[in-house]
Amino acid sequence: MLFRSHDASSREMGDKRKLQAEIDRTLKKIDEGVDVYDRIYQKVVDAESQSNKEKYEGDLKKEIKKLQRFRDQVKQWAGSNDVRDKTPLLEARKLIEGKMESFKIIEKETKTKAFSKQGLEAARERKDPKEAARDEAREWLNASVDELQTQIEAFEAEIETIAEPKKSKSKTRPPRLGHLEESMSRHLQHIQRMELVLRLVDNEALAPEDVTDLKDLVDDYVERNQDDFDEFGDVEDMYADLELDDLAEAVASGEVSHDVGKPAALQKLDGALQQRAADARRADARRAVREG
Repeated sequence: MLFRSHDASSREMGDKRKLQAEIDRTLKKIDEGVDVYDRIYQKVVDAESQSNKEKYEGDLKKEIKKLQRFRDQVKQWAGSNDVRDKTPLLEARKLIEGKMESFKIIEKETKTKAFSKQGLEAARERKDPKEAARDEAREWLNASVDELQTQIEAFEAEIETIAEPKKSKSKTRPPRLGHLEESMSRHLQHIQRMELVLRLVDNEALAPEDVTDLKDLVDDYVERNQDDFDEFGDVEDMYADLELDDLAEAVASGEVSHDVGKPAALQKLDGALQQRAADARRADARRAVREG
């Protein structure tokens, strides 16, 4: 009887440890989600055109929905007798609800401006083919990143299942575990590169056509990365032609302007040639006056 009671107590302690581990993981994801939300929120605030503001607001809405799902889980745990220290859960809930309020405010402001003169001008801007192409590129990049993140979550769930202590005493590392970890690493590298592509599109350092060339390669990877694992070993090879790091460095140092992808040195050369042509025209005009 005592043995049975001890066994039940051990299982209960094990269940509580698992629950606490899941709570800790969720709280970490909430902190990360809040950081992402804050960065996108600032983009909404700083956006100069209505089309950009609406695009970033769409991204913000996705993040607030993720946080709301976490809030529902946090509320459930906070009401459970199995959780002893509820302070972190209550603080996380309060933090998420604060972000929900800020989203409501900015959503209301955007809807109000849509009927203003600026809103009407922005509607005309959205018809511009270049801006429409950029919006399409942004939409595809965000969707691809979301899909890879969803796959990563599935990998994480499977890793947790494999890594759970087994009754077997075998210490051999399952091959599937290494496969999943490598898959996650590749996905994270792709996400980093696509987020860089997105920033360069926003800065007009990359043209939408460049993203179109990349689209088929990334779509193929998203669809077949598990079926043809060995084919996609070199992540950087997919982005090599875009020279992303060079462009990012040029943007950071101010060497790329709205003249899409053209380095400052070439812009200065263009300016010098234009100035020289103007000087020559003025010299010809003065000569014509003297001779007249």
